[in-house]
Amino acid sequence: MNLGRRIVVLCGMVIGGLATAPLSAAQVPPVSDAARAVGFVDVRSVVPDAVIDLRYATAANFVGVPLYPAGARCLVHESLAAGLRVAAAVVRRGGERLVFWDCYRPHSVQVAMFEVVPNPAWVARPGPYSKSHETGRSVDVTLADTTGLVDMGTGFDDFTPRSHADASDGVSPAARANRTRLREAMAAGGFTVYSGEWWHFDGPGAAVQRPIVDVPVV
Repeated sequence: MNLGRRIVVLCGMVIGGLATAPLSAAQVPPVSDAARAVGFVDVRSVVPDAVIDLRYATAANFVGVPLYPAGARCLVHESLAAGLRVAAAVVRRGGERLVFWDCYRPHSVQVAMFEVVPNPAWVARPGPYSKSHETGRSVDVTLADTTGLVDMGTGFDDFTPRSHADASDGVSPAARANRTRLREAMAAGGFTVYSGEWWHFDGPGAAVQRPIVDVPVV
């Protein structure tokens, strides 16, 4: 779905109605005991100027209803911290910021998603283990500049061939260049793009099968 560009106010960015002024690490509330126990951190403590626009905390997603509670946070495994700092620094040099559409995803939410779209090409099939988003080792991201979301050719969860990372049909040269710039920044931080979704990036260990994690996202 292409929701178009949103208005952004520099130093107090507003995307989807969310104010996203940079926070210092000291201003980021501590994560829950359950999240801390599995090594999760709030991404804002890693990337202070991150724009948090969790689509599954709103109805602006392919399910059409919020899947996360109000106040949901972007949690990532601590092993991603160094790489995200590098990626954010790369895009920052070009006057842009990382926008996070999804981070850690509870197993129960993954199950609900697959019930709506039971196609493993677009939604990972839940199993008796956790990996990728379910372990906080994958993120869905895009870029924003001083005028809004950067044109990537599609919006989030656009289940069409145009969403493929290397898509060219129906994707403008400018959008392809923007995707490349995002991909190179994330690669600098050690992340690998998922070929089927230009916005999905796997960090180290994302493919490892681990015990199911289902902790609060607030």
